[in-house]
Amino acid sequence: MRDEVHNWFEQRKADLRAARVAFDGDVYQNAVFQEKQATEKALKAYLLQENRELEKGHSLVKLAEKAGYDELGGIRDLNPEYLTTRYPDMAIGTPADSYDETLAERHIETAEDVIQWVTNKLSE
Repeated sequence: MRDEVHNWFEQRKADLRAARVAFDGDVYQNAVFQEKQATEKALKAYLLQENRELEKGHSLVKLAEKAGYDELGGIRDLNPEYLTTRYPDMAIGTPADSYDETLAERHIETAEDVIQWVTNKLSE
């Protein structure tokens, strides 16, 4: 695995770890944001390995489609969290009040599923 691919894939570990710390501290909007970040970095690592260039943008749907990941339901749900977890105008209220344990758990499952898929692909 090339260094740059390794770096992107390793950073997803730190992001997922940050998500778990936030989740355990009941800071669910931060947990969800970090889950989105971990998912994005895993997909970018895979696409960088395959295409030898870094994909631009933050759309999980587009990244997943380019990667060939076809379980897009959870990806579509996680995709807008890049903004709604951070900005009151996007969350239509305070992000801190817009997230709960159930929603954060659902997004953790999506992130872990995608990361496992990428792990398998990078191992082939």
